[in-house]
Order: sequence, then C-alpha cells, then structure tokens
Amino acid sequence: MPSPIPITRLLPKDIYPSVDVGTCSSPLTKSSGSTLQVPAQRLYDKVSAVIHWEQLRSVQPVGSGGFGSVYKAEYFGETVALKKAKKCTKNKLASWQSFWAELNAAHLRHANIVRVIAATTCVAEVFGDENSIGTILMEFVGSRNLQQIIYEGAELLEEDRSFRYSSDILEGLAFLHSQRIVHLDIKPANVLVSSEDVCKIADFGCSLKLDHGHEVSSSSPRPSHVCGTYTHRAPELLKGEAVSPKADIFSFGITLWQLLTREPPYSGDRQHVLYAVVAHNLRPCLQQHRVFRSERGRLCGALLGRCWDGEAGCRPSAPELLPHLQQLRSLV
Repeated sequence: MPSPIPITRLLPKDIYPSVDVGTCSSPLTKSSGSTLQVPAQRLYDKVSAVIHWEQLRSVQPVGSGGFGSVYKAEYFGETVALKKAKKCTKNKLASWQSFWAELNAAHLRHANIVRVIAATTCVAEVFGDENSIGTILMEFVGSRNLQQIIYEGAELLEEDRSFRYSSDILEGLAFLHSQRIVHLDIKPANVLVSSEDVCKIADFGCSLKLDHGHEVSSSSPRPSHVCGTYTHRAPELLKGEAVSPKADIFSFGITLWQLLTREPPYSGDRQHVLYAVVAHNLRPCLQQHRVFRSERGRLCGALLGRCWDGEAGCRPSAPELLPHLQQLRSLV
C-alpha cells in the first residue's frame, strides 16, 4: 500500500490553512491578506476569495455524510448551504481528495449545477471540530433531493415529471462534460430539487477534471475515480479501466430507471451485484414494469439499453441523448 501523501504536498504553500478563522482565504485564489467585501447582490457572480464568518447567521444542520456535514445559513442576507468537510480518521488522504474534488465545479455557472460561492481550508470556531479540513459555501437549493422524492415521498411522480427531471440532469451533465469534468457519482441522492422544481447536480467529491484527451487512464495517480455508489458505477470503473464522460451516462441511465419505477435498481449482496454487472451484464429489469410496455416506454427502454451498454464507447453522449429525451417527453 502506498505511503500517505503529506498534506503539504496536496496544498500549495500560499493556500495552506491559516490560523486566522475570522476571515480565511479561499483555496481558489491566492491570499493577499486583504478583506474582500461581498455585497449580497453579487454573491453568486463569482467565487469569493474569502469567507466572512462574522456574516454567517442562523446556522442550522441539514444533514451529514461520510466526508462532511451540511448546514443552512444566512450569509450577507442570502440563504446559503455550508458544507464542513470532515477528516476521515481511517483515510485522511481520501478526505483531502474529496475536498479538492468538490472544487472541480467551483467556477462553473449553470442552471442545473449547484454553485460554489467560496471555499477555504479554515473552519470557524463556531463549529468546534478539530477533525474538519475545510469549508465550502454554496447556493442553497433546498432540502429535497431525488432520492427523497422517489422513495420517501407520497407525492405522485408522473412520467412527464420524471422525464423533465432527467432532462435537467442531462443538461447539467452536458455542460460538465463540455468543461472536461466527470461527476462519477450521479445518483438520485446527489441531485437536489429546488423550490421551482428544477434539478441541480450536487456533491462533486468523486469528480475528476479530465485531460484534453477526455479520458483518464486507470494507471493515472488519481484514485478518486474508484469512489462512487456501486449500484450506479459503470462496469469499466469496476474493472479499473479508463475514466470518461460515458461513466456518467451509465449512472444517468440507472437514475432515469429509478425515476420511472420508484424501485431500487438491484437486490442482493453487494459483491454479487458488482460481479454480475461486469461478468453477466446485470442491469435493472425492464420487462416486469408496466411503464415500459407503452410505445413511449419501449422507446425509453431502448434508450436505457444504450445508456448502460457494457462498452463505454457505445453509449451516447449527453448532447446526443438530449433530443431523444425531448422526443420522449413530447409523446403522449
């Protein structure tokens, strides 16, 4: 097993964590020691160079995961989401990799991607947690995600709404891939739904910035691509092969199936599923669901088959999928 990489190797010296938690510099820009004022009306214009902790109000916990906790807060009078990255005691390197991967989308501005407002390797004293490695300030989309809507909500989820949600996800993926970024953990839980019922892709902790060749070799020293959720992971990732945007298309196909059926994609032991996806081309079932028996359903089933093809090169790109999805939405 390789030796752990020192934190100083991961962080350039000019952005190494400061002892000052009043106003901390962002890892996205060099710190000049100056205080940057961020008017509320410009909060979303660009990534801020600092987080002004004294401007945070009404901090409330929203949820937590393996690599951090999320809070809802007021910042310069605007509602924001604050993610506190947690240092994993078992794998500190993975914690840092996840934190920096989150910033792959920091400078992106798109209607279907959660915006990053600021980021810093400092953590305010108000959190009182020495196990934190940094903080990311993001737009607050809402407290709902697709996982909750699909499995926990009593509300109806009509086909038209499912296809509309899927179009939102595809629009976000098309933009991400145009910026040579692959998400690598597309699933319902990582798609937030706004109060306007618009889907936004969140949680970039597994993402990769690709080289100009739009592919990353499995031998590349970027272990982030092995993370993600096993039920949505493309077979080439399970086999340790090259990473490309087509891995996100596979995950999108599983997510669309979940939206239409409101069922988990697989049952059984995790290791059995992983083996069967690679060795036996296991995919979520189409035949047993009524939604796939209509003309629109059959066309959708064929589209899903292309999305989760075992060969990455045979899958369509996000821009290629969009007109087909629009056609499905137009069918009654």
